[in-house]
Amino acid sequence: MGDDEHHEFESASGSGASTTYPMQCSALRKNGHVVLKGRPCKIIEMSTSKTGKHGHAKVHLVGLDIFTNKKLEDISPSTHNMDVPHVTRTEFTLIDCAEDGFLSLMTSDGGTKDDVHIDENSETYININKGLKEGKEYLVTVVSAMGEEAVAAYKEAPKFFECLLESVNSL
Repeated sequence: MGDDEHHEFESASGSGASTTYPMQCSALRKNGHVVLKGRPCKIIEMSTSKTGKHGHAKVHLVGLDIFTNKKLEDISPSTHNMDVPHVTRTEFTLIDCAEDGFLSLMTSDGGTKDDVHIDENSETYININKGLKEGKEYLVTVVSAMGEEAVAAYKEAPKFFECLLESVNSL
């Protein structure tokens, strides 16, 4: 190969990191996560049943979609692998809440994240907007899995000077 040749390689996913990893069905646990019908779910029920003389044990899984709260079910042999989603929860400081439902969030490095959306008719949106108008500050927890993100929780942020005063008083 000559020095003037170069090669470009494309990867199927942006970062090269997979959104899921395999786990044997028998190793899954209640309150853990699993992919059911292509959706990231939290396991709310599991039961194992032994089948016939030469059959394999089967695991019945019931999960709630972590984004829609829709109940999903699946049955799998206990020795088979199932996909488990990489689920992350990240806390951000809320900067603003737009009328179209997009949040403006401050990242831990001081940057902004403006691509998280909440339904403008939801109780969360209504409460956050009301609080912002009253001068309240919020911390927002965003859950991410399999390329999706959603607001999982929010809470009023502790006031900076109140925290500072508490830390000084504890010395």
